[in-house]
Amino acid sequence: MSYLDVRQISKQIRDDVILDGISLACELGEVVGLEGRNGSGKTMLMRVICGLVRPTSGEVLIDGSALWKDISFPPSAGILIEAPAILDNYSGLDNLELLAMVKGIATADDLRGAMRRVGLDPDNRRRCRTYSLGMRQRLGIAMALMEKPQLLILDEPTSGLDDSGVEELVGIVAQERQRGACVLVSSHDKDFLGSVCDWCCHMDAGRLAPPVGKDR
Repeated sequence: MSYLDVRQISKQIRDDVILDGISLACELGEVVGLEGRNGSGKTMLMRVICGLVRPTSGEVLIDGSALWKDISFPPSAGILIEAPAILDNYSGLDNLELLAMVKGIATADDLRGAMRRVGLDPDNRRRCRTYSLGMRQRLGIAMALMEKPQLLILDEPTSGLDDSGVEELVGIVAQERQRGACVLVSSHDKDFLGSVCDWCCHMDAGRLAPPVGKDR
């Protein structure tokens, strides 16, 4: 059994079918990509996998445990979905420290190291309301990385990043694979996905096309 096992997930809101029989699997030490236009269902699928949205049917297994039955949320997950939730009147490090208090897993060195990995200075005390879009995205990525999660979910992580930021992100994803994380990443950028993923699926109208790059 794979670390992440998505089985026939469907999600319907009133008369709209958002996800339609989605199945995929991702191992530890593997990077799986989701490619598709806005409204294709990528973000909704990620929300389901994170336990933030309950599907109409199907199941999600995390390391053999079923969401909404055995567990409420993935036990070890780093998540970046849409715009990162940042408190504007606090510094970047303050934001990480507040988030780290929820589980109490990440050490002070972990937080500072996560900021440095994404090109931010943990000693810079400027408030996040002065951050550029790219800096906010970098901080959101640091939030996802700081606890060294087994499951890493990155929804459009290149959004707002310049070329150097995207290049750094490619290196970060490679490091996370080497660390042994199970990584699910979505992007409009096919070149980016091609550079970081072991295999990709195209998503359209809530359905997955056959994967590219791996015989599933």
